[in-house]
Amino acid sequence: MLTFEEKEAIIQEFTELTRKEVSMKRVNYHYEKSLYEKTTVVYHLHPNGNGFVYVGDLPQYETADEKGLLNIREASANELRAIIKDSIAYLATEEEEFQDKEIEEVWKNKEDSQLTLLQEDTLWNIYHGYNLEESFGSYSEAKTYLLAEGFRLDSNR
Repeated sequence: MLTFEEKEAIIQEFTELTRKEVSMKRVNYHYEKSLYEKTTVVYHLHPNGNGFVYVGDLPQYETADEKGLLNIREASANELRAIIKDSIAYLATEEEEFQDKEIEEVWKNKEDSQLTLLQEDTLWNIYHGYNLEESFGSYSEAKTYLLAEGFRLDSNR
């Protein structure tokens, strides 16, 4: 389990978050540019290492409580970074973006491997065949991932 100090160091990598002290030596971190009333990303991070990250109703976080909070007590460094990244993307994305039309794109790399980028509800999912490879909160995040992995949009489709 990461210590309070280790968790805070990871959270502070996200410069868009603002630290606010609350009662009993706990701290919250807010995303002030949230498109919603909800701005809290990290909730009640406690010196004992316990705390929560707001993930709303993102489907990949089934263990979140009814308020959309996910316990991060046992999260690894990489898991914590991913959860915070997803939370910020969730708060920075307008729902209308997902209601216009469904998008499906095929991406290929130099070895001719193929991935499919598919917009499903509020997520941008990348599939290898029928298997879910990755999931993102916005098109730009998914596109950045695909480009970084050496994939290009298949212009033949």
